[in-house]
Amino acid sequence: MSFNEEEVLDESCCTTAANQRKSHHSTQTKKNLITRLNRIEGQIRGIKGLIEKDTYCDDVIHQIASTQSALNSVAKILFEGHLKSCVVERIQEGDLEVIDEVLVTIQKLIKK
Repeated sequence: MSFNEEEVLDESCCTTAANQRKSHHSTQTKKNLITRLNRIEGQIRGIKGLIEKDTYCDDVIHQIASTQSALNSVAKILFEGHLKSCVVERIQEGDLEVIDEVLVTIQKLIKK
């Protein structure tokens, strides 16, 4: 399942009245992310079952790679939405520290 721009262009996010950081995803985006995460949770349980059944290592590794790809897809959706809403909003407010935050996030995403 691929994501599209409608999934990431949600309500404004970043902070609440109490100045706590929080995102505000549309109901559809939340539903999409939860569906993906439920599928990933099932994949993880499946991998555990494969290991318990002494499945051939290469087959387990392929399932792990598939699960990692699915997690990366969730991260991509969240990151794109974050850039298009929270980051843009904070830059428009003059908060350029958000750029350093984004750079740290990118480092974490590409670190393997």
